[in-house]
Amino acid sequence: MARGRWAVRVLHADVLVIGGGAAGCSAAITLRELDEDLDVVVVEKAHVERSGCLAAGINAINAYLNPGETPESFTEYVKRDSAGLIREDLVYSVARGLNEAAERLEGWGVPFVKDSHGRYLPRGKRSVWVRGEKIKPLMARALIYSGARVLNRVNMTNYLLAGGRVIGACGFSVREPKFYVILAKAVICATGGAAGIYRPNNEGPCRHKLWYPPFNTGAGYAMGIRAGAEMTTFEMRFIALRVKDVMSPTGALAQGARAAQINGRGERYLENYPDPSTPMRLYATVMENRQGRGPCFLDTTTLDPALSRRLKEAYLDMSPGILLKWADEGVEPHERPVEICGSEPYVVGGHGQAGYWVDIKRRTSLPGLFAAGDVAGGAPKKYVTGCMVEGKLAAEAAWQAIRSGDGARPMPEELLRRNIERELQWVMAPLEAETGFTADELEERLQKIMDEYAGGISCHYELCRHKLLLARDYLVQLRRDLARAKARNLYELLRVHEVIDRVYVARVLVEHLLHREETRWRCYQERVDFPHRDDENWLKFVNSRYDPVTDVVRIIERDYKELGESHEH
Repeated sequence: MARGRWAVRVLHADVLVIGGGAAGCSAAITLRELDEDLDVVVVEKAHVERSGCLAAGINAINAYLNPGETPESFTEYVKRDSAGLIREDLVYSVARGLNEAAERLEGWGVPFVKDSHGRYLPRGKRSVWVRGEKIKPLMARALIYSGARVLNRVNMTNYLLAGGRVIGACGFSVREPKFYVILAKAVICATGGAAGIYRPNNEGPCRHKLWYPPFNTGAGYAMGIRAGAEMTTFEMRFIALRVKDVMSPTGALAQGARAAQINGRGERYLENYPDPSTPMRLYATVMENRQGRGPCFLDTTTLDPALSRRLKEAYLDMSPGILLKWADEGVEPHERPVEICGSEPYVVGGHGQAGYWVDIKRRTSLPGLFAAGDVAGGAPKKYVTGCMVEGKLAAEAAWQAIRSGDGARPMPEELLRRNIERELQWVMAPLEAETGFTADELEERLQKIMDEYAGGISCHYELCRHKLLLARDYLVQLRRDLARAKARNLYELLRVHEVIDRVYVARVLVEHLLHREETRWRCYQERVDFPHRDDENWLKFVNSRYDPVTDVVRIIERDYKELGESHEH
């Protein structure tokens, strides 16, 4: 498919929102509510009706302040569960808007389970039950109704910069030979985190049976990295404790059904570990298996048949695969404990806190660029409602910037033409290659490097300096070989660019893992050569910037601050 056959479309907008998930939909809808004359364009790689983390639905809102909980208590919980290191200003600003976001979801038509008094039914201290299988179509309907323009099935590749300011972005259609250039006064990145960096639990035809969406491949991170944005806390990977094989979430079992974690001997093993944090529940499970007391389970045998049935209904709203597993085995949930395991590591800012270094308004270090949701760093445990809050905050800040005249200035036409030609040549190069590496070959090589040398499943998530240095060298070699990628069609071209993005994310991740010489988050960041938490020396943020000229990731240390702006523009 020759480059000359591609149609180049140049679009103009007031605000470009990249990503049509919870944060992106919230941002676009908020912008249109603030100003109905605002021209907002949302670009989504898949289709907004079934894209991102909510594609299959949800059965609970995991960030909600039930009676007795406050923004302050939520912030303290997140800080405690994250080993004392978070951007408290960001988490607090998320917490203040959680319940309003939940009410907005209900207004869009998401059914909330309620008690006899009409109140949301709690699943835990900070979560409530929903019937959310159609949450994404309902979000999409609200987005379309807002009047925002939506471009589905367009994969964005890089930002357009003029004088160090983001003035838009480029991308290509995954269905037809069209190359898009979208110029905007402000850009909001809401693309989600990164899966597929590590070798997954399942292999062969089931290799994409992950906890995190396999089509979230770190595009927003990679675009920011290549543009020189400051990134933060990639070393706090997220590794999910999930139902073995089908990778279904365990919250409905652990919180909703109060199923205890037991080992192969039937012992409640969490009692033997020092704290009940999320990373520790995973670490304890890994250790029980390593020390011969596995496999580990969630004990559902204490459930009565009625609760067992309600549990199955809850899983239909987000992960029906586990029902197929029970049906294949010919058992009901209360008849046999459910085996659990850790997932492969992910880079994600909604459960962990990897992402763009942002201020309280969700402005990144690049003028004109805002970040929200999983792609924004510093504020873990956002989940759906938290991502919506960040989308709203980013939208309000972008709108204020445009109103104050702080929007992007037009790029000289000749400079724009050269930028478009350069980006088009880079994007389409794999289509013009007659020989080279396929996306599958590059992906397998990346996942092997990361699994074996950067703390994957085969290494029990453990990290050490010598292996990380090897991972660094192998990733530099792999990055050079990306120029030899080949693609025969648009689908393969998309796959190649997904691998390219993941390699950039992996390189930054390895540098962050190398730099933090302590163990702060068990399993997530398990340095066996520095096995202890060290608040005296490492209660600080590990940030970075990538230099495309030298091809070097430069580490920046940022002091810990409890509240307030962490950087100014």
